[in-house]
Amino acid sequence: MATTRSTASGRGVLPAELTSFVGRRRELAETRKLLACSRMLTLTGVGGVGKTRLALRIAAEVRRTFPDGVWFVELAALRDPQLLPHTVANTLELRQVSADPAGDLAAYLEKKRLLVVLDNCEHLTDASAVLAGKLLAAAPDLRIIATSRHVLGVEGEQILVVPPLSTPDAQVRAGDAAHYDSVSLFLDRAAAVAPDFELADGNRDAVVELCRRLDGIPLAIELAAVWLRILSPVQILERLEDRFRLLTTGRRGAPARQQALAATIGWSYELCSRAEQLLWARLSIFSGGFDLEAAENVCSGGEISHEEVLNLVASLVNKSILARIQATEHTTAWYQMLETVRQYGAERLDEEERQALQVRHRDHYRSLAQQYDAESFGPHQADWFIRLRREQGNVRAALEFCLSSRSEAAAAFEIAAPTWNFWFAGFLREGYRYLLQALDLATEPTRSRAYALWAASYLAMFATEFDRNAAMLAECAEIAAGLDDARLAARIKECRGHATLYQGDLPTAITLLLEARAEFRAVGDPLGEFDTLILLTAAMFFLDDPRVAEFSREALTLADRHGALSSKAYGLWSVGVAQWRAGRYDRAVRSLRECVRLFRPMRDLTGISFGVQALSWCAASTAPDEAAARMLGASQAIWRTSGAKVDETNAYGAFDQRSQDQVREAIGSQAYEQAFAEGAAYSFEQAVSLALGEAPDGGDAATASRRAPRESGGLTRREREVAGLLAEGLSNREIATRLVISQRTVETHVDHVLGKLGIASRAQVASWVAEQQAR
Repeated sequence: MATTRSTASGRGVLPAELTSFVGRRRELAETRKLLACSRMLTLTGVGGVGKTRLALRIAAEVRRTFPDGVWFVELAALRDPQLLPHTVANTLELRQVSADPAGDLAAYLEKKRLLVVLDNCEHLTDASAVLAGKLLAAAPDLRIIATSRHVLGVEGEQILVVPPLSTPDAQVRAGDAAHYDSVSLFLDRAAAVAPDFELADGNRDAVVELCRRLDGIPLAIELAAVWLRILSPVQILERLEDRFRLLTTGRRGAPARQQALAATIGWSYELCSRAEQLLWARLSIFSGGFDLEAAENVCSGGEISHEEVLNLVASLVNKSILARIQATEHTTAWYQMLETVRQYGAERLDEEERQALQVRHRDHYRSLAQQYDAESFGPHQADWFIRLRREQGNVRAALEFCLSSRSEAAAAFEIAAPTWNFWFAGFLREGYRYLLQALDLATEPTRSRAYALWAASYLAMFATEFDRNAAMLAECAEIAAGLDDARLAARIKECRGHATLYQGDLPTAITLLLEARAEFRAVGDPLGEFDTLILLTAAMFFLDDPRVAEFSREALTLADRHGALSSKAYGLWSVGVAQWRAGRYDRAVRSLRECVRLFRPMRDLTGISFGVQALSWCAASTAPDEAAARMLGASQAIWRTSGAKVDETNAYGAFDQRSQDQVREAIGSQAYEQAFAEGAAYSFEQAVSLALGEAPDGGDAATASRRAPRESGGLTRREREVAGLLAEGLSNREIATRLVISQRTVETHVDHVLGKLGIASRAQVASWVAEQQAR
């Protein structure tokens, strides 16, 4: 079964294919052709026919065509249409969005050349059509590929119906049968489960008939091939024939292709034990995948004991009902179902069972949020950030269940509020939205509501909604007055001090923060104490108060003592800005780069933004040149990605302005604006690499930046792409197809390449490209 895992780069996010891609030459050619003449292409067809795999393959092939990236947006786990613009924005690393995320996306994409793949749109057809239409109207160089069982109906949409794989006639020789895509796929997947299996005259007829009966549907063929572990092709075919007869009796009107897939999934279901069938159905409650702990907690009970879940999960993996994603250093093993398989399991649940599972699912993620809150300042801090990112689909599903009725809404407080700093680290608008919805529905003045008000006020502050921040803090304080909760009182004081700091009243902020720090220490809350130390460092830094060194050292020491990596990164930021204030620039750069490196694996976008911003100040102070201007622009690009607007607040904005003025004065306005614009146009990864002094080839970024114009031959980015394809031996027609442009445009680019490089032949272009690669 095809499975994927996400990989990110400076040119987008595209899942890596973990199984081989088989056939589809005609469909790939047709997709390239349609994408060249249309900006919106929808791949449609029955479930399991391979729409996603085709979209991924063509996206990977045309990646070089889109300088601003190829981005894959997975929508199968998304249920709320209103979150579609947020989801696309998050994938495109745009988290600084307002109450109109679709409008923000349109403005962001206006001058970008990129490809977006919207996968599994059928349950969000209307929302997908509206968003795609708005983005295409705003961004002339945007192209969209959608996969959906239904046409979206967007103006200018081209449709490609993805057909099943080719199947052979009944009478075909064994050697010739393998030339058909369906048989080739069966043999490819067979090699993974039964390495000794070979197509021969003795089994040819059964394999051919099997592929024919499954109508060339890739998912059906893959599910059937799995059974070669224990059955022969003849036995598989016989059992599938029984399933077809049963299906035809019950659903005479179903199209043949739907019958083929339903028969295969149904047959796989029938071959499972009763316990495996039950777990399959229960696991369909998860959104986007799950780990073993979640499966044990949510799906055990009744006929399945807690201890049995592990073996049952292993059995479903062996039967390719579940796909296992390999664990990494910071994660446990993760399991996923293809959406078609998940839906089949969901249909086996009645309404009462589904409701009970939703409650258990909600309770598991409420418990997870409480555990996160308890362990978020300790040695597992980094692991928790990574875990919650992976669990985001399930957290969404749990919150949406809570918000589906007023009676359940209060439970949302206990999921969204304890994870406040997860939302802050990169999903600010989404967490803020959930908290506001819950506050509107559950209005009783409870302790849980008070903590939700505090969390929402914190996120409002980072969205620079200071009036709303103050109103929610005031209500929170009213509730807290009737509670004996010293921790909550300290949090309210800290948040007020924080907001006051951002608004520029530093003396008042320091008074509030010092009081909050003492209160946190009194109740034994090290995370609260750490946060106030970081804020006190910032306030002293802005005032040029010598106590900045003392507070920054205490913050770093506290984080180190608790083994909290994310907090240690903030501690390094505080030490770095203190060192910069003291004129120890080399040490400041080392501290701040280490800060960014710690944040990077966690994808803490807000933390990275703080680090890159401070590094841009260092650059402006030590060498106010074009590289410094580029760094200042890159800092702006990073803040745009994070979703927070700290750089727009009075205190931080003043230092940005001071640094910009310093560099502009040194190199002149024209040179400054050009270099700043270059940095501001960087992708997230490009901006981070620049801040860390990295170049794509591992060298020094500043040196590479200065060297590039001389070594590029004066070619534009598009001309360099054409040169690379010339070096591969492609004709003008082939280059036009690959880059999704007209052949006449290619001819113009080729003329420019030859003229600028001062050479006469394509062979010489290949030599020049090889030389550039060697450098």
